[in-house]
Amino acid sequence: MSAPGSSTLRKKRKIAVLGSRSVGKSSLIVRYVEDAFVDSYYPTIENIFQKTITHKGQEYDCDIIDTAGQDEYSILNSKHAIGIHGYMLVYSIASRNSFDMVQTVYDKILNYTGTESVPCVIVGQKSDLHVQRQVSEAEGKQLAAQLKAAWIEVSARHNANVAKAFESMLGETDKGTTEGGPEPQPSKCIVM
Repeated sequence: MSAPGSSTLRKKRKIAVLGSRSVGKSSLIVRYVEDAFVDSYYPTIENIFQKTITHKGQEYDCDIIDTAGQDEYSILNSKHAIGIHGYMLVYSIASRNSFDMVQTVYDKILNYTGTESVPCVIVGQKSDLHVQRQVSEAEGKQLAAQLKAAWIEVSARHNANVAKAFESMLGETDKGTTEGGPEPQPSKCIVM
């Protein structure tokens, strides 16, 4: 039996990746999990990717949920809220609308989970499209501060900051848990 806090004990993490259509959610995940760039666009219904990640000496078995694009009328699926340890909310730096949608999606998550905040990383995707930029770094950082979330800009095409985004996500999921402390257990509710 390993000692508490030992790196031989893997922690399980479920991460939901949400955002508007065609912001590069799938490209971001595929770049991270398979180290490949998907140039063509095929709308996603839902995919689950798995990867073992080592962060700060701790191993994590991660399920990364690639979701369908959200809009203001989308209903948040319960499986994207229940049992999720953290959220990556993705926008394209070349799309003002996708950036504006981040707050809407975040509010839907809070409404569904009934919490005041969730572990979250705001991801400005497509940083290689700097000539087409519609959202400044300052705006991304400001929104993240407002939501008490981490923030990073990435480029799946150039593999820039992709790993850092997922490492940041793991850091956010572990905020508030004590080193070597017990893993938070999901609460259960029975409706009769």
